[in-house]
Amino acid sequence: MSEWILIYEGYDPGMEGNRETLCALGNGYIVTRGAAADSKADEVHYPGTYLAGGYNRLTTEIAGRKIENEDLVNLPNWLPISLKIGEGDWISPDNIEYLDYRQELDLRQGLLTRTTRFQDGEGRVTRWEEKRIVSMADRHLAGLSITMTPENWSGEATIRTTLDGGVTNWGVPRYRSLNGQHLETLELGPDDGVILTLRSRMVQARREIGLAARTRVECEGMGVSPQTPATGEDAIWADYTLEAKAGSPIHVEKTAAYFNSKDNAISEPLLEAIKRVRAAPPFAELLMAHSRAWDHLWEQCDIRVQTSERGPQLKLRLHIFHILQTASPHTIGTDVGVPPRGWHGEAYRGHIMWDELFIFPYLDLRLPLLTRELLLYRFRRLQEARHAAKEAGFRGAMFPWQSGSNGREESQRIHLNPVSGDWIPDNSWRQRHVGAAICRNIWQFYQTTEDRDFLIDCGAELFCEIARFWSSLAKLRPDGRFDINGVMGPDEFHTAYPDADPSIGGGLNNNAYTNIMVSWILTRVFDVLDLMPADQRRRLCERLHLDQEELDRWRDISTNLVVPFQDGVISQFEGYEKLQEFDWEGYSEKYEDMQRLDRILDAEGKDPNDYKVSKQADLLMIFYLFSREELEEIFHRLGYPFSPDLIFKNIQYYMCRTSHGSSLSWITHAWILARADRQRSWQLVQSALNTDIADIQGGTTAEGIHLGAMAGTVDIFQRCYTGLEARAGILMFNPRLPEEVQELEVTFRYRRHILDVKVTQHHLSVSSRPTTADPITLGYRGQIRPISPGQSFDVELVEEYKPDRPEREREQEKAAKIRGCDPEEEEAA
Repeated sequence: MSEWILIYEGYDPGMEGNRETLCALGNGYIVTRGAAADSKADEVHYPGTYLAGGYNRLTTEIAGRKIENEDLVNLPNWLPISLKIGEGDWISPDNIEYLDYRQELDLRQGLLTRTTRFQDGEGRVTRWEEKRIVSMADRHLAGLSITMTPENWSGEATIRTTLDGGVTNWGVPRYRSLNGQHLETLELGPDDGVILTLRSRMVQARREIGLAARTRVECEGMGVSPQTPATGEDAIWADYTLEAKAGSPIHVEKTAAYFNSKDNAISEPLLEAIKRVRAAPPFAELLMAHSRAWDHLWEQCDIRVQTSERGPQLKLRLHIFHILQTASPHTIGTDVGVPPRGWHGEAYRGHIMWDELFIFPYLDLRLPLLTRELLLYRFRRLQEARHAAKEAGFRGAMFPWQSGSNGREESQRIHLNPVSGDWIPDNSWRQRHVGAAICRNIWQFYQTTEDRDFLIDCGAELFCEIARFWSSLAKLRPDGRFDINGVMGPDEFHTAYPDADPSIGGGLNNNAYTNIMVSWILTRVFDVLDLMPADQRRRLCERLHLDQEELDRWRDISTNLVVPFQDGVISQFEGYEKLQEFDWEGYSEKYEDMQRLDRILDAEGKDPNDYKVSKQADLLMIFYLFSREELEEIFHRLGYPFSPDLIFKNIQYYMCRTSHGSSLSWITHAWILARADRQRSWQLVQSALNTDIADIQGGTTAEGIHLGAMAGTVDIFQRCYTGLEARAGILMFNPRLPEEVQELEVTFRYRRHILDVKVTQHHLSVSSRPTTADPITLGYRGQIRPISPGQSFDVELVEEYKPDRPEREREQEKAAKIRGCDPEEEEAA
């Protein structure tokens, strides 16, 4: 198995959607799915292209209600290249027989290659060799090169190149009953008879898309001229007719350029697209510049890992590859966020959610200017978040669970359950903890970069307004503590209490994860303010009307929030202990896949709110985000007991009650087990690495990658296994590799230093490359050392205390009984 090339052998219609997503090519501006150039959208293929942040709103009437949704728009398709032999039908993937089929995605170059031999109904065999890029050197360009070679036939052949504007949003089956006609075609035409052009517009957003493409065809070394281009209602095409000879290759090159009306430094998008594609070099030169750009990215972003098997390295690089195709240096200046499903499909409609919490740590240490830009996406939507808070009766800024173009709440209020076929209420908008994730991202970005200007200009204001929102949500109890009611935690199965009256609202009281995060925010906000020069802090407080009385309230809430407990563990939310235990054993006999228990229970007329079941880590997220030392500080400040044993008890209690219905769940659990149970943690990392490549959630990968899970797995290698933590001006290391990992090498940036880190089972080496930067402080288990550019830090690793195995087995056996499964099966899960 190559460590750089993802290979598919054979044509498998049932897996085409998955392959099209994983072989998608992008550059942070556009992404084109890996569909065959001669395919059309149907139940097998979906050749979509998407613009980062390219949203449009449409209204659909469902069950007597008008529902408005904002979607990531499927753009006009630049790909189509079709072949017709004689007077036969146009060849497509599903009207021929494949004799050979091999598809390769070269991650190092960002190059998709498809090599096939096929036979049509007349027995004519043709070899098709295709190379494709979406340029990382020029964000507006994409190109493909095809060599068609007749093997046993000669005669007339026609090659058609098309720009198709008649596309709709059709890539997610459960959305198909919604209006998906987001584009209207404004203009079709050839330019100089060689370049095809298409100008379209998003019907509500009014954003225009300019698409131009140049096609060149050669046969026996001679250029072939096109016939006069023809147009349909939403498409334009040109045919190239030639005399093909057996064994003589036909070369086709197609170069396309996309511009949109919100691009910087343009006049009109179609004019710019024509100009760019006319000046574009041949495909070989495009590929050379594109490969060089990818080389530069890999120099900064690769992670090298030696394991007992070769698979993890390729999968890890595949995840990095898709992170960089979604958010790259080309993203800077475009005012977009980073979506949990990438720009690779239409799942979640391309909205921005809390998955930034899992994605930003990787970018902080690699491309900090990119993280800064992605944080500005939130800052530019601060006014909308203030408006949302005011409309809901609160103060400060209430950021939405799902955000799109302008930052309003884009979550659906009803969604389709594909198991039952019913439209049911969607209360996910109650996940106010997205604001906590934003604060966490701001603070971690500062800890990594020491970018005080960002804090002064943007970060502090965001932090204060989110703190103000949580303060207005907190209600004082008679005992002096504060409640936060009517919210949801990360576990989306629980939206309300059993038998709650929907007329008086839903949500839960004192979700432990939320309250602990709020305590952290209302403490950390003072550190943020202290980092500001006195005059700028004063001006910020005056502008926000932030007085001492409000600051004192923040301090009071930060030390007196409720954290519910039950039977020696932290309760996920107040009243959790009253819920029913779930019959895991009985349901595992009925259902092979129980990841989406909410849909299963709804189809049976039951409610997940009644049971102790979780879709993903909720309370356990605190052990993912915070070190033991940080949690001790938080709990001490809140006046609650905390011990390392509490971590293990909570892990055991909640893991056996989690269905892992979210791809993020594997990440969280793998992280928190990395110290206590390295073998099981590694098993979970393997599952996370397979999230999309094996489509372990059963068909969802075809709708888009799971970028949060991809970034989360990368971050496990980057921060969890190295024990990396940036806190209080010290970059701490505490490596702990799984037994299956012999060596790990990473290169990252920290406060203007470029650090090369190498970890083995017994040794840690950190080298700072020569550059101009102030010294930084590194630490390992009490060893604190300043390091300047050009210096190194080397230590022999100390063996860490291992929990008593028999004791751990007893705890797992106890937990397994609750879930109704064998302890050995639980260990292997």
